[in-house]
Amino acid sequence: MVFREAQVAETEQSRPTTLIPLSEIALTGIFEISKILTAPARLETTLANVVNLLQSFMQMRHGTVSLLADDGVPDITVGAGWNEGTDDRYRARLPAKAIDQIVATSVPLVVENVSSHPMFSRADADALGASPEVRVSFIGVPIRIDSRVVGTLTIDRVRDGRSIFRLDADVRFLTMIANLIGQTVKLHRVVARDRERLMAESHRLQKQLSELKPPRERKKVRVDGIIGESQAIRGLLAKVGIIAKSHSPVLLRGESGTGKELIAKAIHELSSRANGPFIKINCAALPESVLESELFGHEKGAFTGAIAARKGRFELADKGTLFLDEIGEISPSFQAKLLRVLQEQEFERVGGNHTIKVNVRVVAATNRNLEEAVARNEFRADLYYRINVVPMMLPPLRDRSSDIPLLADEFLKNFNKENERDLEFDPAAIELLQGCSFPGNVRELENCVRRTATLAPGPAIHQDDFACHHDECLSSILWKSHTERTAQRPRPEIPLEVAPIGPADGSRSNVVARVPAAQPQQPPARVEPNSDAQMSERERLVDAMERSGWVQAKAARILGLTPRQIGYALKKYDIEVKHF
Repeated sequence: MVFREAQVAETEQSRPTTLIPLSEIALTGIFEISKILTAPARLETTLANVVNLLQSFMQMRHGTVSLLADDGVPDITVGAGWNEGTDDRYRARLPAKAIDQIVATSVPLVVENVSSHPMFSRADADALGASPEVRVSFIGVPIRIDSRVVGTLTIDRVRDGRSIFRLDADVRFLTMIANLIGQTVKLHRVVARDRERLMAESHRLQKQLSELKPPRERKKVRVDGIIGESQAIRGLLAKVGIIAKSHSPVLLRGESGTGKELIAKAIHELSSRANGPFIKINCAALPESVLESELFGHEKGAFTGAIAARKGRFELADKGTLFLDEIGEISPSFQAKLLRVLQEQEFERVGGNHTIKVNVRVVAATNRNLEEAVARNEFRADLYYRINVVPMMLPPLRDRSSDIPLLADEFLKNFNKENERDLEFDPAAIELLQGCSFPGNVRELENCVRRTATLAPGPAIHQDDFACHHDECLSSILWKSHTERTAQRPRPEIPLEVAPIGPADGSRSNVVARVPAAQPQQPPARVEPNSDAQMSERERLVDAMERSGWVQAKAARILGLTPRQIGYALKKYDIEVKHF
């Protein structure tokens, strides 16, 4: 096999060398190339990286991967150093007759001297750099998808008379690499077709949602655990009722604590799969090795401690719904494994070779910005398109502050029942709760209610009972500390205009534009809504919010206002409340 000689030279003088077996070099080459083929990247970039790495394991001058479209027309042609618009340059080095024969016969072609071979014209020899003084050889192998040839992998090299060539070993090695490339190309093409179909399905569902009757005319959907009468919640529940009727994958987007698991369970219970199982798993809570066993199951003896065969979550969720929470936290290597299951609805248990087919609806959830993760190659684009068929944006609690009294009363009711107490809220206490932003959303509100109720002497909960009223709220301290650290960074002279990245249904994104901060040396002053000094008042208001960690109740005490007046002032000056 004509790989590059792997030698360990102690000095530049002639000394005995240790040769690494060619079989070991070949195995290393296949391993490294397989890692490139499974990495999340554009197909052209992946193939160019394969050719570039191939030069480290074979004696070759040029390498080219050429793929054909379904109609036989050249589609992609790449080589080492490929970039956008260079396909024609690599395609010019390909001998047309030789490539046609490889595609037609599905048999490798080996030519020791292209200058004297009938399949290579003078122009082909010149393109490969062959001449009477320079002898160039050529090897080409077919790239197959199943039994169909979809392209070729070719290399050329200069025969200088000093190297010993083993062409049979070269052809076997290149054929193995071509087979790996074929499987990668197949996956990319299947994903591309699947993405087009899913995008069409998503467009159809989005159009159906947009054609719904006005909210007041819709049939009200009730979901256990979802409390609220705000417009945001009504619109969300109306979408749940529509989406539950289909079998398309759903991606729940929103901040932590907004109730993504409750919505996922509601989609299941309102669907035709309601009689089937609802299985859930937190992808961020388990390491990759354990997550694979949890999702796909394992056979007896698959690893240490596997004393019996066990079904995975996919198998348990057959004919039901599987909820994948925190899907944005899984590793890139596991994303490739998950993609096949979501796409084909089939898998093998860990340590097994029997393919299991299931019928599972997947509902995924994340609080990450997946679009940014895809752009940074931290999340596979093909997996993103597979799960983001029907996106749903869950509104944060600050966007439905009218639901805070209902939620707080429900949490207090549960607390009273569990602890045999009879507490109730003072009206001023409810007003204080409505003035808080609750970065932790419903989960933070519940914790706040339980903490305050535990310490309240009773029989009513007043403003003074809340920790934030005494500057003892740990959450407030956390956000304030974060704000102070952020304020120490250099600020741009012009406010940043951030374009929100959100789902196709036009729901609100959790990206907010930054507001220029006021100068800290300005003294706090009362905001008079009817004053003409708008900019000055706006800056004082922002300054008070910054100093209070963007907690409206604390900003109200600084300015001598009520939380409700602060809310009116924020709306008047169109100040978006920061959340960290």
